[in-house]
Parts: sequence; C-alpha cells; structure tokens
Amino acid sequence: MIKSYSQRITPPFSGLVQIVESDKARAMTMDGISWEFYFLATLPGEGDKPDRHYQRRYSPVALIGSQEIEKIAEQSTPESRQMDERVLELIFFIASAELPFPSADRFEFWLLDAEDKSPLALIFSCIDRDQMEAFPNKTEWTALPDAVMRVQKTAKELEDGAPPVNHRFERLIAERAGYYPKAQWFERHEAETEIFPPLLVKEDWQQEDEMDLCQRYIQRQSTRLLMLQDLQPEDRKRLEIAAKPHVFEAERFFACYPEVVDNKLMNTIRVEARLRRDEPDKSNVANRRDGIHYM
Repeated sequence: MIKSYSQRITPPFSGLVQIVESDKARAMTMDGISWEFYFLATLPGEGDKPDRHYQRRYSPVALIGSQEIEKIAEQSTPESRQMDERVLELIFFIASAELPFPSADRFEFWLLDAEDKSPLALIFSCIDRDQMEAFPNKTEWTALPDAVMRVQKTAKELEDGAPPVNHRFERLIAERAGYYPKAQWFERHEAETEIFPPLLVKEDWQQEDEMDLCQRYIQRQSTRLLMLQDLQPEDRKRLEIAAKPHVFEAERFFACYPEVVDNKLMNTIRVEARLRRDEPDKSNVANRRDGIHYM
C-alpha cells in the first residue's frame, strides 16, 4: 500500500515536503519538479516494531525530474525496465497523483510567549505522537537564514551595516520568549485555530520597528508560506500579493499551493517567470535543491 501526505520542514520552516511511500521505499519533493527517491532499511534487532521512526533508515538512490517520471510512466523503455521495482511502483503513483498531498503533521512544538504562555513561534512538527521524544527540547526559534532567503535591506540599513532582517527578527522572537524560554508540544485539531499564529509566528508586535521586521520577514517568506494548508482567504491573499516580486520562487512552488485566492495575480506572476526564465541575472531558486530534513 502506498501512502501520500505532506509535512512542514522545520527548523527553520522552509516549506512543505510532499511524500509518497511504500513499505520499501519513499519519494519526496519540495516543488513537484524534482523528486528524491530512497530505499527503506529497518535496523537489525528492532524489527518487532517497524513503525517506530527511530528504527527506519532511508538511503538515497535517485533524483528524477517530473518530466522524466511522466515519460517512464507513459511508455515502457529499456531504461525503465531496468529500474528497481521499488522505484517504479512510486513513479507510477506519482505520475497520476495530484499535488499537494494532505498535511499530516498535527503534533506541533511551539516556543511560548513569556507574557501569557501562548504559542509564539513554531519550532518542530511531526506526524506521530511517539516521534515527539526523538526531538530535542529546543527552546529557540530559528529564522530561515539570509543565505537561503535574503530580505532586502533599506538604504539606511545598508548605510549602517545592519545585520540581516532574518537575524534581527530571530532575536526579537528570542526576546519575547524571555530569559528562561519555554516550549510545549500541542496536538492540533482542526477546530483549534485561534491560539495558533496562522503564519507560524506571532504578528502582534507593540513597536513599529518590531512590526516592520516581522512583516518584512513574513512577506519575503510568502512563496513558502503559501504551501500551508487551511489558511484563511485574507491571509492567503496578502501572501499572494507579497509573492509578486519573487516570481521564480512562486513559479517553482506553485504545484504545492493548495489553493489560490487571486487567480489573475498568480497567473501574472507565473507568466512573468516564464518570460524571464532565460535572463542572465535570473534567481537560481529554480535550480536550488533545498535540504529535506525528515525523520
């Protein structure tokens, strides 16, 4: 039996990974364009509990693009006949599947606000309750680094040599968590939405400069936050607007967006990405292989 689901990649949050797996192999993608295939091995002496995550190990075996997957699935070629059956089984499933897959990581580890102990920023998430014990008791939230997601500085910030927005926002979160930060696991239910920040960090900052850092970070992360499922239309709408300057990223991740509020705007973004695809100064995001850290 083949399972398909998605899970947030943390820490730091960098999107949702789409996963297809059998009892012998797994395939994963960040964008539906490039799929990484792995074989499963169970550790010796622990086969009596095969579902325990710490007993499973995946070895990478292939990186296959979506076009090649469709070609293999549509026609039997000498190359495909020589492929391992474990990979072929997943390829046939992927070729007929529709992305994105339902999100399955309902167990969430949140850094808490020092003032009222409410969820401040998401640190980890996982699928099974008994996976939680494998995560460290981490009480620091990590921003997506400037090397991966550069947030443009203002002229004043450039003149002053200010640190990256990512780093400064990370420090703001740490300060709000307090001198002795605490974190807590939650099991998220569909009806429980009000206490959890929809974009994975709190946005209600008191000072104008703090609010500015928060919004600049979120807006720059919009192309990845749009992968989140169950967002309210108003949140998705503002993320789509924020994604407009980052056409190559929006085009890359589009297949993993569960819905679109403003189809006209998103179509405009994608058309611009195609028209600019051959520009010499094009962002290399389309060719980027994000590290997928998944247990």
